[in-house]
Parts: sequence; structure tokens; C-alpha cells
Amino acid sequence: MSYLDNPTPVPGTYFFDSKMAPKGYGLNKMCYTFNNKDARDEFLKEEMAYCEKFGLSDAQKEAIKNRDIIGLLEEGGNIYFLAKFTGILGLNMQDVGAIQTGMSVDEFKAMLVKAGE
Repeated sequence: MSYLDNPTPVPGTYFFDSKMAPKGYGLNKMCYTFNNKDARDEFLKEEMAYCEKFGLSDAQKEAIKNRDIIGLLEEGGNIYFLAKFTGILGLNMQDVGAIQTGMSVDEFKAMLVKAGE
């Protein structure tokens, strides 16, 4: 069964589909630039001005300001691009997984280990 057959989302999962792609275009484009240290430094110097360069919506800018990873996913953020932003915050993908599932990082890691058994 595919997502198209059963569009009920898995709890904590935000599908990046044809509706989300245009919504998150500027946000994802901005996050991609964080591969470059100069871009990260420019962002950290004046975050909202950097967001403006990419035409982020008010909701996206608010989520950036509040470090709201779930809000960024809801606003069209693709997790692979958002990983560049979360890296600036010192978060890794296990931290983000814990946020998405409402678990502590240790609980999330234990769940991954158990799933791999």
C-alpha cells in the first residue's frame, strides 16, 4: 500500500509532496546554502535579513526564530535540507527524530536499536 492509497500520515511524519514543495521552496533553498560556512556565518549575523533574501513567509521566519523544527516541516521544509539548519543549532538527525516523535533522544535511540533487532 502506498501513501496515495492511504494518505493518513504516520504520527510525527510530515510528507514532502507536490503541495509542500512550492510552499517550502525558499526555505529549502536557504537551508541548502548552509553547506557553505560563509552562508552560515551570514545567517547567524542577521538571521531575519538572511531569511528575507530567500522570500520566507512570516510563518517560516517565526519558526526559524523559535527554532521550531516541526513548524518548519509544516511550512514545507524538507528534512534533508532542514538538517543543514539543525546542524547550525547543534542538533543531529536523532535529535530531530526525537522531536518528531515526542520522545527523549535516549528513548528515540532505544527505539531505533529495538527496531533493528
